[in-house]
Amino acid sequence: MTDPNLTLVLATSGLAAVAMVTAAMLAGWRGWLALKRQELARVESGEAPGFGHAGTRIELADLKERIRKLEAIAAGVDL
Repeated sequence: MTDPNLTLVLATSGLAAVAMVTAAMLAGWRGWLALKRQELARVESGEAPGFGHAGTRIELADLKERIRKLEAIAAGVDL
């Protein structure tokens, strides 16, 4: 039961498993950081709607209201 080779094999296998899990988690972490960097770059450049300035959101709401009014006119509904 106290075979030194068995202990060595189990310890090495455990260490290899921990190393693989750590490498996978590190790759995931780096991917998540890259995603957040891309999101920040889009917000700073103004490409992402809804994340920009308040003026952008107001303009978007105004355009939606205009579309609703035009659809109502097209459908023949009095406002």
